[in-house]
Amino acid sequence: MKVRATCLLVVLAAGWASAQTAARRPREEAFKMVEAYIVSNLQESLGLTDDQFAKLLPHVKRLQKDRRDFAQRKGRTMGELRRILESGSATEPRVVELMKEVKAVEVEQAETVRKDMDAIDGVLTPVQQAKFRLLEVEVERKIRALMNDLRAPNRNPGRNRRPADEEPEP
Repeated sequence: MKVRATCLLVVLAAGWASAQTAARRPREEAFKMVEAYIVSNLQESLGLTDDQFAKLLPHVKRLQKDRRDFAQRKGRTMGELRRILESGSATEPRVVELMKEVKAVEVEQAETVRKDMDAIDGVLTPVQQAKFRLLEVEVERKIRALMNDLRAPNRNPGRNRRPADEEPEP
């Protein structure tokens, strides 16, 4: 399973990197890749029966879609805030309006995700619920690590270093 998970993460990273070149789709592509990774590991990681998997899948997809939608809404609003603040064209009424939208998204997101998680929990045993939470944490950790590697490939000074006995080419 570790080999499969590593391969999937490499595919996710490559897909995310290529998605960065697409003008308006990098977040959408990243969310879809995360969803695919979670779905591909769901049954085995949680020890689901086929019946549980069939019942759980729509709930997990709904959770991922809702998270994606909220991230996009918040991202658009934050982008507008950044744009007007950096351009110097921000007015207090416009900033207040945009901040209300950010706060509304945050409140709505919390409520919606809680309902989505309640629906997921309704299909799972308590042990499976715990495994699902851990799967999500592990996926987030791996994605963060991959994102850090993609953003700063030269951050690790030991990476890509030649062995001490190897001479540099002229």
